[in-house]
Amino acid sequence: EMEEIERTAESPNEEEEEEKNEGDGDGSGRKGKKRFKMLSDAVTADAIATVIARHTGIPVSRITGSESRKLLRMEERLRERVVGQDHALVAVSDCVRLARTRLAATDRTLGNFLFLGPTGVGKTELCKALAEFIFDDQDAMTRVDMSEYGERHTVSRLIGAPPGYVGYEEGGVLTESVRRRPYQVLLLDEFEKGHRDVWNLLLQLFDEGHLTDSHGRKVDFRNVIVVMTSNMGAEVFSQLPEHFVGSEPQVQDSVTEAVRRTLSPELLNRIDETVLFNRLRREHMDRIARNGLSDTEKQL
Repeated sequence: EMEEIERTAESPNEEEEEEKNEGDGDGSGRKGKKRFKMLSDAVTADAIATVIARHTGIPVSRITGSESRKLLRMEERLRERVVGQDHALVAVSDCVRLARTRLAATDRTLGNFLFLGPTGVGKTELCKALAEFIFDDQDAMTRVDMSEYGERHTVSRLIGAPPGYVGYEEGGVLTESVRRRPYQVLLLDEFEKGHRDVWNLLLQLFDEGHLTDSHGRKVDFRNVIVVMTSNMGAEVFSQLPEHFVGSEPQVQDSVTEAVRRTLSPELLNRIDETVLFNRLRREHMDRIARNGLSDTEKQL
């Protein structure tokens, strides 16, 4: 690690300095150039924080103590990636700030969110934006397709198979991911398609902030943001008039009723914020297209 810190501490710019020579030994009197690589005199706190973050997954801002200033601009930063969903950005940002100040309970996850709305409105994109903003890496996210966990026996795939069964050595999809990377966003996609026994397992996670895997190891989820996405109420959006976007009270009431018919009260009570995403207007789609073209241009 010390060698890596020293490399990180190197100045990012290399300066060329001309050194006047008395001659090159053949009497030509030509001047030569010599390239020097400039190194910083000391290892900085930022350099150390960067290396620690790289090895542990802990966000740099948490190590350096700059997180509080960063969180004040959370909505502004998320808005650069997520278009047309300002109400969702405000709701999520408020919950994250509350959790980070530790005014909320400390023996649970950083946040439990339920994202509702039609396909293609930015639910998954907001998860990626959260991972990039809070954990400094868009890839600090695990996506679990809940449609693959519609049977009762699939619970073991999340925390690992019992001793003596096939897959015991591999560990669980959920527990292994968080055990190896404890700072991340956990995306439970199409949550309503999971089996009720899977939901009951997640109740423990939401309540206590940890799960015990098949090896008896206690896996800490207190630095994880859990996001459940769902198409519950999609039929409501499909029947909306053209001028409705989804924020209208009658639309929210209809979608909320669909959620209550599907999820148990115990589960709903452990969700910090249920966010209904709006349908996108033409100007939002144009902006998304421009952002996509801009990203492609940068890659080229």
